[in-house]
Amino acid sequence: MKLTDKIVEAIQNKKGQNITVIDMRKLDVKPCDWFVIAEGGSNVQVTAIADEVEDYVRKELKEKPLAYVGRDNAQWIAVDYGDVIVHIFQREAREFYDIESLWADGKQTMIDNN
Repeated sequence: MKLTDKIVEAIQNKKGQNITVIDMRKLDVKPCDWFVIAEGGSNVQVTAIADEVEDYVRKELKEKPLAYVGRDNAQWIAVDYGDVIVHIFQREAREFYDIESLWADGKQTMIDNN
């Protein structure tokens, strides 16, 4: 999917780590079609990654997010594009919420770190 590809590129631009794309299109109950999950090493990096996703996708695809939450403490920022929700975590928060396990029925693809 073009949107998920651009989101992954944006995350890589800011050195986001451990990127996972979950395809949930075949699930009966789901919040969206795709999750893109990544992590940053600090609240500053998490915010920079989320901002890059928003800016890069707007520039490349002329799409704006429907919602952007979590900027206050930047432990977990979610950027919602409707069919795609981007989750950018700090490592501890990602391990705690363990979204990959919650949505293990979706097809998960790990993206190699640059």
